[in-house]
Amino acid sequence: MALKLKAFLLLLSFFTLKVQAQSSWSLEECVAYAMAHNLEVKDFEYVSQSGKENYRQSIRNLLPRIDASTGYNINYGRSTDPFTNDVVTNEFFSNGYSLSSSIDLFQGFLKMNAIKTSRFIYEANLQETLQQKYLLAFRVMRAFYDVRFFEELVEVAKGQTEVSQANYNLVKRQIELGLKAGADLYESESLLLSDKLNLTQSENKLELAKLQLMQEMNLEERENFFVASKKQEGGFQKVFQAIHTDSIYQQAESFLPLLKAQEFRVNAARKQIDVNRAYLYPSLSLYANIGTGYFQTTRDTLGNTIEFRNQIRDNTYRAVGLSLNIPISRGWSTRSRIKQSKIDLLRVENNFEIQKQTVYNDIQQLVVENKALQNEYAQSLQKVKAQELTFLIAQRRYEKGLISILELTTAKNLFSAAQNENLEVGLRLEVNNSTIDFYRGVSLFNIQ
Repeated sequence: MALKLKAFLLLLSFFTLKVQAQSSWSLEECVAYAMAHNLEVKDFEYVSQSGKENYRQSIRNLLPRIDASTGYNINYGRSTDPFTNDVVTNEFFSNGYSLSSSIDLFQGFLKMNAIKTSRFIYEANLQETLQQKYLLAFRVMRAFYDVRFFEELVEVAKGQTEVSQANYNLVKRQIELGLKAGADLYESESLLLSDKLNLTQSENKLELAKLQLMQEMNLEERENFFVASKKQEGGFQKVFQAIHTDSIYQQAESFLPLLKAQEFRVNAARKQIDVNRAYLYPSLSLYANIGTGYFQTTRDTLGNTIEFRNQIRDNTYRAVGLSLNIPISRGWSTRSRIKQSKIDLLRVENNFEIQKQTVYNDIQQLVVENKALQNEYAQSLQKVKAQELTFLIAQRRYEKGLISILELTTAKNLFSAAQNENLEVGLRLEVNNSTIDFYRGVSLFNIQ
C-alpha cells in the first residue's frame, strides 16, 4: 500500500512539473505561437498566396490558347440545305466538331512586362507579410515585458506589505507592553491596509497585462498562464550601445521589409506603364483550326444519307493564318491609362519617400530616447540605493521610537516609488535596445 502511495505521489509530482513547464512561456514561445495563430498574419499570407498564383498565371499566359467545340442542330421549316444550298422545308439535323488554337507572336511586349509586374507585386506581398510578422512580434514582446514589469511591481508590493505587517505586529506588541498608545495601532493598520490594496491593484494590473499578451497571441487557454522569469531567460540584457542614426538607417534600409515592399511597389508601377504602352502597338497572332461535320441532307447518287464515318472524313477542313490588329482610335483610352499609370508611379514613389522619412524619424527618436534612458536608468539605480538606505535607517529609528509612523511611511513610499521608477525605466530601455537591434539587422525572433 505504501509503495502504491509513493508511486502515485511521484506520478502526481511529475504531472505537476510538466503542467508548470508547459504553462511557463518564454518570449520566443509566445512569438512563435502568435505567428501560427494570429488572424491578421494569416490574412496577409493569403494575399501573398494570391499574388503568387497571379504571377504563375502571368507566365502561363505565354502558352497557346486551345479550344474545342461541338454542336448539334435540328432545322425546322424553311431553311437552307447545307449540302446543296437549296431552300428546303423538311426537317433535318446536323452536327459539327472543331479544334482551334492561337498564339500571340507580338503584343508590344505586353505579356513579358505583365510577368515582371506580377512578380514585383508578389515580392511586395511577401515583404508586407514579413513586416506584419515583425510588428506582431514587437507587440507580443511589449506585452511580454509588461507582464514582467507588473510581476516585479507585485513583488515590490508584497515586500512593502510584509514590512507593514511586521510594523503592525511590532506596534501591537508594544501596545501590549504599554510602550505605545492604541492610536498608533490604527495608524499601522491603516498603512497595512493601504499596502494590501496596492498589492491587490498590482495583481489586477498583472492579470490585465497577461490578458493583453494572450489576446496578442490569440491564445484561448487562459488558466495557469505564466511567463518565464528573468532568471530562466537570463534577465534583462541592458547593453549601453554607442549608436548613430545614419549608420542604423543605412543598415535598416538594406533589409527592412517595409521599405523593400515599397521598393517593389515602385518597380511594379514602372512596369505597369510599359504594360499600358503595349496597347499602342500592333499585335500579331498565329492561329490554326481544324473541323468537320455531319449533315443529314448529304446524300450519295442513290439518294441515301452518307454514313457518319465517311462524312467526318470527307467534310474535314483545315486553316492556318496570321492575324494583325492595328489600334487606330479607342477614344484616347490607352493614352489616358498611360497618364494614369504615370501618376500612380509618382504617388508610389512619394509614398516610398514618406516611408523612408518615417523610418529615419523613428530611428532618430529611438537614438535620442536611448541616450536619455541610459542616463535615467543609471540615475534611477542610484536613487533606489539611496532610498533603500534611507528607508532602512528610518525603519531602525522607528523601531527605537525616534520617529513617527508618518515619517516611516514617507520613507517607505519614496523607496517604493524609486523601485517602480527603476523597473519602468529598465523596461523602456530593454524595449528600446531591442527595437534598435532590429533596425540594425540583429535577429531577435525566429521569423521565416
